[in-house]
Amino acid sequence: MRNYLLLLATVFIVTKSFSQNTIGIPDIVNYTKNIYNAGTQNRCITQDKNEIMYFANYEGLLSFDGSYWKIYPLPNKMAIRSIAIGSDNKIYAGSQADIGYFSPATNGKLIYTSLKYLLPEKTIITGFWETIAFGNDIFFRSRDHIIRFANNTITVYPAINAWQFLGKANNRLFAQDSKTGLLEFKKGIWQPFIREHSFPGGFLVTTMFPFGEDSTFVTTVNSGFFILSGNEISRFEFKKTNPFKNQRILTATPISKDWLAVGTNLQGCYIIDKKGDIIQNLSRKEGLQLNNILYLFVDSHKNLWLGLDNGIDFIAINNEIKHIYPENLNEGEGYTSLVFQNMLYVGTSNGVYQLPLTREKDISFVKGTFEAIPNTAGSSFGLTEVNDKLLLGHHDGFFKILNGNAVPISANSETYWTFLPLDNHYPSSLIVAGTAKGLSFLKYEHNGFIVKSNLPGFIQSSQFVEIDNKNFIWVADPQRGVFKIDISDTGNPVSKIYTDVNGLPSSYNNHLFKIKNRVVVATINGVYEYNASTDKFEFSEIFKNNFGHRNIRHLKEDSTGNIWFIENKNLGVVDYSFQQPEIIYFPELDGKMVAGFEHIYPYDSKNIFVGAEKGFYHINYENYKKINNSNIEVKINTVKAFGKSDSLLFGGYFGQVNELMAQVTGTIPRISSNWNSLHFEFSSPLYEHYNSVEFSYLLQGYDEKWSEWSKKTEKDYTNLSGGNYTFQVKAKTNLGKESKITSYIVNVLPPWYKSTIAYFFYAILFVVFNYLFYTRLKKIFLNQKKKHEEQQRNLQIKHQLELEKSEKEIIALKNEKLQSELQVKNTELASVAMHLVQKGDVLSKVKEELNRLKKTPNGEIGTDNFKKLIRVIKDEDNMDEEWQQFATHFDSVHLDFLKSLKKSYPALTPSELKLCAYLQMNLGSKDIAKHLKISVRGVSTSRYRLRKKMKVPNKTNLFDFLLEFPSNHT
Repeated sequence: MRNYLLLLATVFIVTKSFSQNTIGIPDIVNYTKNIYNAGTQNRCITQDKNEIMYFANYEGLLSFDGSYWKIYPLPNKMAIRSIAIGSDNKIYAGSQADIGYFSPATNGKLIYTSLKYLLPEKTIITGFWETIAFGNDIFFRSRDHIIRFANNTITVYPAINAWQFLGKANNRLFAQDSKTGLLEFKKGIWQPFIREHSFPGGFLVTTMFPFGEDSTFVTTVNSGFFILSGNEISRFEFKKTNPFKNQRILTATPISKDWLAVGTNLQGCYIIDKKGDIIQNLSRKEGLQLNNILYLFVDSHKNLWLGLDNGIDFIAINNEIKHIYPENLNEGEGYTSLVFQNMLYVGTSNGVYQLPLTREKDISFVKGTFEAIPNTAGSSFGLTEVNDKLLLGHHDGFFKILNGNAVPISANSETYWTFLPLDNHYPSSLIVAGTAKGLSFLKYEHNGFIVKSNLPGFIQSSQFVEIDNKNFIWVADPQRGVFKIDISDTGNPVSKIYTDVNGLPSSYNNHLFKIKNRVVVATINGVYEYNASTDKFEFSEIFKNNFGHRNIRHLKEDSTGNIWFIENKNLGVVDYSFQQPEIIYFPELDGKMVAGFEHIYPYDSKNIFVGAEKGFYHINYENYKKINNSNIEVKINTVKAFGKSDSLLFGGYFGQVNELMAQVTGTIPRISSNWNSLHFEFSSPLYEHYNSVEFSYLLQGYDEKWSEWSKKTEKDYTNLSGGNYTFQVKAKTNLGKESKITSYIVNVLPPWYKSTIAYFFYAILFVVFNYLFYTRLKKIFLNQKKKHEEQQRNLQIKHQLELEKSEKEIIALKNEKLQSELQVKNTELASVAMHLVQKGDVLSKVKEELNRLKKTPNGEIGTDNFKKLIRVIKDEDNMDEEWQQFATHFDSVHLDFLKSLKKSYPALTPSELKLCAYLQMNLGSKDIAKHLKISVRGVSTSRYRLRKKMKVPNKTNLFDFLLEFPSNHT
């Protein structure tokens, strides 16, 4: 029994000696089948030049671009066992009962093409466990056949016994037959490479890869590791006990020129160096899903992918942020850390642990196991170096750490947070300690610490304590405010509280720190400083450009002057090494710090310790900036159009899978207006910093400006109008490194009523409509014109009539006037005629009187004189002068009536002309008789004779005839 226990102890010691890990464990990301939504087993992994990862999955070809998983099943739904990218940039796959390749269709989606039809008839094939691209050829291995695909032809190499392995290294292709042993492919045939006894009996090769310039590293399932140099083979030796002696080796791969990764069946993944030292053993304890590793692959960024029996794991080997778990169960919260006298001390919620340091500049690579310090079980809040002594603030008091032990100093179990020397000289004789119930003063004498007293009357929790340049003690209680304590009068110390009334944005969540030799308060609204002249806190002008109005919870200045901080739950640093200070965030750690007990310990630029919910994080900040500042790419991997359903426009590949190409004009899709909503998916394959990348996008033709930076990896646009759209996206790391812009162009066709043909018909309809409209308008115009012309004619007629009427009225007026004048003239003529008649009467009477006197016998007047008088009167009576005057006057009034009458009737005598004139004047028969000196009967006779001469019909009145004579004879 004793020997048995001794054997177990020896095994434990040996196991512990070779299984010691580096204390820094790289970040491990678990991808379960529920995440990638495919089958369980992942037996092979590869990567193309676009940095997309591919996995030979139980349900098909699985791809991952950093954001999205896609599965491409085989037509017969068989499991894929192996994959390789050929020189023609196609992904060749060997499945359970088929061989073929995946290549993009015209829409960029991967489709599978089987090569089984090229196989000779009656060739029975079963699962292909390896697919190897060798030169321009592709080789597939099953147990019974090795199939060579070259120049679109198949060559089958049947197994002599059973093909057990196929692999390549240093431009050489090897295969293993179960009995013949290792063979090399030369000049189209398989030739024995080395005698079987060069390997142990029953060996089974699992991997081969270059090991230096001319050597090949060979792993076997359970026979160990070998080095193949030329035709010589030797065993790879470990410096200490071989950890793989009783383990099954399923896979291995080189990580760098010095490190190798080995996957086992039961113990997870080992990282070893070429000297035979174990660097790390990563298993379920460190975060793997399973310890059964089927395949290992190192990507372009030197990070490690694990194909598991159920799932996929990613190990960020090349990331400069690593976990440190001081406890076996990895459960304790990280509260405090300190490097003291070449030892790393860490305090957790479960106690304090120590680890001796070695020469590694990056402490995360120190190999060893943390040891718990006795008497520290419980929450260990603060490790502080005071007077070259290491003090521990603990939930149960405070201790001095000495020689791997915790020596209690305080006699009570009061919680201690921190310690600060009050003297400016070394060693400080007086130390102030912050406790859960105020401030405690310690006296340093005789190389030890003694509790002197507590600050009287001050019982506030003092987790945050600082001392300014005037020796005032400042205390921040996140639940009440900030206190200033003056201890210049030791007998009567004075304290004053500052809250939102005194300039702080709030009385709560105030945290006190000393930065740039200034006591500052980190608040929910930025950093504040005390102004002694106003006795108030003010927004810090010095730090406002760095922190603005951010919610700052923790501040720590490193030895180079950079300011590390925690904003909300995010870690960042203000880096002053740039031309202008820059803020760098660490999104890998978002939400992983301990709220209320935030801790940052910047030991140097290669060793930044951050307290976490589980243990600590270690940041090699110097290398982090170098690696994260490398180029970044962004990829559009899916474009869909959707209406009532979805339609894939683009599946992620512009060319072949291994080609770096952009969209060409001939591949611009034209989609119907019924599918005018677009969905874009994009990613950046920066796997080790998967949550540190942000994206910004723009749709030309729709968006006016680039979107804000965010972690969103998809974008939808709905109800787009017809036209060409160019979707552009770019990526940015947390260090501000931006990618080039990646674009995708799509043409959304307008709806049928906005198409070119529709516009053509619209043009025709427009022309026809315009023509019809024109003819209609023309007809209307002509009708209106005709109507208008008719109206104009009517108006003209009316106007003419009105003119004629007016003329007639004028003529009538003139006629009236003429009639009036004629009447006046006639009256005048009548007066003249009457005058003449009267004159004639007078003359007649004179004549009669003279005749009577003549007959008087006794008259005095002589006969001769009377004869002479009578003769004068008689001559006067015969004179026609008065008649001529009358005729002239009469013609002027009656339009040459007498002249016209004489002209028409030349036979008329003067007496008849007179009769006509008198009739025209409408004189009665009596008046006419007087004028003509005839009787009334003589007038009637003269009228009768006149009618006959003028041939006036009996029915026509002679007066009317003469009245109308001028118009009838013109």
